[in-house]
Amino acid sequence: MRLDASKNFDTLRTARLLAQRIRSDDCRVLARLYADPEVMATLGGVMPDVEARTRRFVDHMLEHWDSRGYGLYLLRLPTGAFVGYSGLRHVHVGGAEELEIFYALHAQFWNQGYATEMATRLCMLALDEICAPDVVAFTLPGNHASRRVMEKAGLRYERDVNWRNIVHVLYRRRRAGGASG
Repeated sequence: MRLDASKNFDTLRTARLLAQRIRSDDCRVLARLYADPEVMATLGGVMPDVEARTRRFVDHMLEHWDSRGYGLYLLRLPTGAFVGYSGLRHVHVGGAEELEIFYALHAQFWNQGYATEMATRLCMLALDEICAPDVVAFTLPGNHASRRVMEKAGLRYERDVNWRNIVHVLYRRRRAGGASG
């Protein structure tokens, strides 16, 4: 799904966050997040070669922006403090192509409602502005905080799926008036 070129979603705002489109020079700030063992415990563990993997991820997200007109956002407070990231991306998961809401925050910002705030805004973007029929999010089964974020953003547990050879729980939210099946 590609957006109309006249629509620009480079910046999103919520009550407390500024979300800005990822840029090529954002690798360093993301690499620090990916090197944090506490954060990465929720994302499968710290990976070797963090800088190179982060560069590949950023390049992939930049390509996603170019092809789709939306993607990964860096999240900041009004003070400029880096909170984490969130975004929309197309992924193949559970045997289907899906539009996914994804997010990761520095641990100091957990349990303050920031992830829920952004996930809710991204649901609005996906369902109301992009007009996708539905949106998904998935996490490790034991990541209860992320599951609460998904539920508060209106997504409902659908099923277990395999993502990168690890079982995850998949949640879905459908556009109002959309198909139920």
